[in-house]
Amino acid sequence: MAPMNAPHTTADLISPALMQRFDIPGPRYTSYPTADRFLPDDEGHHLTSALQTRARLSSVTPLSLYLHLPFCESVCYYCACNKVITKDHGKVDRYLHSLEKEMVLVGGGLGSDRRVGQLHLGGGSPTFLDDEELTRLMAQMRRHFKFVEGVECSIEIDPRTVDRQRLACLRQLGFNRLSFGVQDFDPEVQKAVHREQPFEQVAALMEEVRALGFDSVNLDLIYGLPRQSSESFRKTLQQVLQLEPDRLALYAYAHLPTRFKPQRRIEARELPKAEDKVRMMDQAVQALMRHGYDYIGMDHFALPGDQLAQVKRDGRLQRNFQGYHAHAGADLLGLGVSSISQIGDAYSQSVKTLDEYYGCLDAGRLPVERGVTLNEDDRLRREVIMALMCQGKINFSQVNERYGIDCVHYFADALEKLREFEWEGLVMRSSAGLEVSKTGWFFVRPMAMCFDQYLARHQDHQRFSKVL
Repeated sequence: MAPMNAPHTTADLISPALMQRFDIPGPRYTSYPTADRFLPDDEGHHLTSALQTRARLSSVTPLSLYLHLPFCESVCYYCACNKVITKDHGKVDRYLHSLEKEMVLVGGGLGSDRRVGQLHLGGGSPTFLDDEELTRLMAQMRRHFKFVEGVECSIEIDPRTVDRQRLACLRQLGFNRLSFGVQDFDPEVQKAVHREQPFEQVAALMEEVRALGFDSVNLDLIYGLPRQSSESFRKTLQQVLQLEPDRLALYAYAHLPTRFKPQRRIEARELPKAEDKVRMMDQAVQALMRHGYDYIGMDHFALPGDQLAQVKRDGRLQRNFQGYHAHAGADLLGLGVSSISQIGDAYSQSVKTLDEYYGCLDAGRLPVERGVTLNEDDRLRREVIMALMCQGKINFSQVNERYGIDCVHYFADALEKLREFEWEGLVMRSSAGLEVSKTGWFFVRPMAMCFDQYLARHQDHQRFSKVL
C-alpha cells in the first residue's frame, strides 16, 4: 500500500495553471544550507573541527562513507556529474594511491572509532575500475575503516561496463546493493544522449543480479531527454516494469548548457515541451503505482518490501547528498574529488579537479576547498526543511520544544509565502503544524524554499533546475 500522502496519479492533479505557477527553479535540498552556499575553506577547518568533535563523542552512529570515482570512457550528453573522460586506465593507479592518503588523513581526525555502516561508490562510472582495481580499493577501505556487521555496500553501475563475471566479483567484494544507470531504452533517445545500451543487455544483467543474491537493485530513469515522446517513454516504462527493480529513481532532465558543457551537444529543438514532460511524469507515476511501488518522495519509488519504503512508512526517512536513505543519525564522510561530507553540524566539499586533489594530498593536507559550520538558525531551518522533504509534515510543538521558539512567529515570513500553496490545496496548515497534500508532494521543493533564508536574501533561483 502506498504511503498516505503519496500521489497515486498526477492525472487531473497538476493543472497547467499549477505547473506554470509553481514549476520554478530551486534546490533539491540534499543539504541545508545547500552546497552553493558553502564558503571558501582551503585549509579544511570545518571538516577538521567536525572530525575532532566526532572523535570525542561516545556511542556515535557508524559512518556513511561515499567515494567519488570520476572516470568514464565516454561522455553522456545529459550528465551534470563531476567526471573525467578517458580511456587511459593507467590514471586509476594514482587516484587510488591518493585516496589512501586521504583515508590516512581523515582517519587521524576520526581517532579510533572508524566504524562504517554504509558505503556508496559513485561517479563518474565506478565500474570504469577493473576487478583488480576494485579489489584494491575495497582492501584500502577495510584497512582504514571497520565495516560493521550487515554493512550496506552499494555501487553505481554503467551496464555497458559489466558482465556476469564482474557482477560476481562485486558480490564477492561485499557489495549488496546496485544502481544501474538506464535513463531510457529507446534507441533514438540513446543516440541523442550518446549512451547506447539495449534493453536485452540490461535484462540479462538483472537476471544475473537476482541469481547472485544482491539485496536490492535500483534503476535510474530520466524524462525530458531529447527525442523522447510520451509513446516512447511509455514503452521504456513497460520494459522497466518487466525488470521490476526494488527501487527506481525518476529524474527530470534539467537542460543547463551554460553550466554543464556536455549538454551543449544536445539539440534544444529536440527536447520535449514542458507539457509533454509533465505527461511523461504522469504516466510514469501511474504505471509505477499500478505495479505496486510506493512513492518515497520527489523522484524516488520503491517496492513495499524494500528498506526505503519501510523507513518511509515508519517516519524514519532521511535525506543527504545521495538522496533519500535509511541511515538515521549517520555522519557522511566523502572521499575523492568533489565529494561532500556532512559531519555533525559541518559540511565540507573537496576540490573538483585531479590536479588540485593530487596537489593537496602530496602536500599532506585535506583536499578541501569549501565548507560551512551551521549556526542555530541553520540547524533549525535544516530540521524543518528535511521534515518537509522526508515526512511531508512539520510538527510545530516538537520544533518549539526543541529550539525554544514559537514557530508561527519565528517563521512568519515563510508561512506567509506558503499561503499561495495553501490556497491551491498543496499544503494544509493547522495549529499543530503543516502537512503536504497528495498533489503538494510534486511541489515540495518550492515549499521548502519558503524556509530558505539564503534564497530569501539573494533571490538567485535561476542557477537551479526546475521542479518538474
